[in-house]
Amino acid sequence: MDYRQSGVDIDAGHEVVRRIRDLAKGTFTPAVLSEIGSFGGLFGLDASRYRSPVLVSSADGVGTKLRVAFMTGRHDTIGVDLVNHCVNDILVQGAEPLFFLDYLATGRLAPDVAVQVVEGLAKACRENACALLGGETAEMPGFYAAGEYDLAGFIVGIVERERLIDGRTIRPGDRLIGIPSSGLHTNGYSLARRIVFDQLGLRVDTYLAEVGSFLGEELLRPHRSYLPLLRPMVGEGTLKGLAHITGGGITDNLPRVLPEGTAARVDRATWKPLPIFEYLQNRGDVPDEDMFRTFNMGVGMILVVAAGDAERVNGRLHDAGEPGAAVIGEIVAGDRAVQYA
Repeated sequence: MDYRQSGVDIDAGHEVVRRIRDLAKGTFTPAVLSEIGSFGGLFGLDASRYRSPVLVSSADGVGTKLRVAFMTGRHDTIGVDLVNHCVNDILVQGAEPLFFLDYLATGRLAPDVAVQVVEGLAKACRENACALLGGETAEMPGFYAAGEYDLAGFIVGIVERERLIDGRTIRPGDRLIGIPSSGLHTNGYSLARRIVFDQLGLRVDTYLAEVGSFLGEELLRPHRSYLPLLRPMVGEGTLKGLAHITGGGITDNLPRVLPEGTAARVDRATWKPLPIFEYLQNRGDVPDEDMFRTFNMGVGMILVVAAGDAERVNGRLHDAGEPGAAVIGEIVAGDRAVQYA
């Protein structure tokens, strides 16, 4: 018996590397010093551009949204989800991305699927000016079901120490500005799948009239990156805090950026949740509390700014092409929790 007979096809792995090499190279910045296929990725940081640089890192996955990709046979958006999620996670501390690495594990390597995934990774890396520095493709027979894989990512970014956004200056009276999400992003899919597939018996090609799209299309809507929109404001000192609304929803994520002695009061009447959230709540009979702790409810990023800056910042967001941005609440005295009005 040889390795191929045991379930690992080394030639397929080499084929994947060959096909994704140009995709990754298309994301390279002048700081990348290595080629795809090296044992480690080399990145030459030009420290002279910074006075006191701080590296910011994050690792994440896309959860059970992968199951929807398996069901539709579409794999080119999952990579976009992963990169943008990680970019947003370091953006909340004021960092811009430098490079990204991915980990793709599967039972039997399908080169066409792997290339689709990397196409999405490369697309998002280019859009965020982030180098796809390298990664790992693991073939693990007997560990994953046929046609399934798992995907994770690791990002490193940089910010000047004096420009770190850490929430320390947040005070009662500050305002909350919400920026719309593009959909579910990458969270709440276990509940969403339970409702639409298990409870309602729908298919990915079912058209949802209430939502205005096919179910698979809606559930695969890519996670949005807020870096292009917020880059001009980061480092100005106007943004006191940023909260990326992911797993845990507004309820659990907004308190993560609040200092002791403060809480957030959110006015739910200031925005209308996307139709997909109303559909899931109505058809699944999901309580409000669970909706706001599971999904982003149409708000993907929340900015904390001084009361005197709120109108100006909101106007800048509108001028930058984000008409859905709105003041959705304020900071009050409290114990680092969200109060809904």
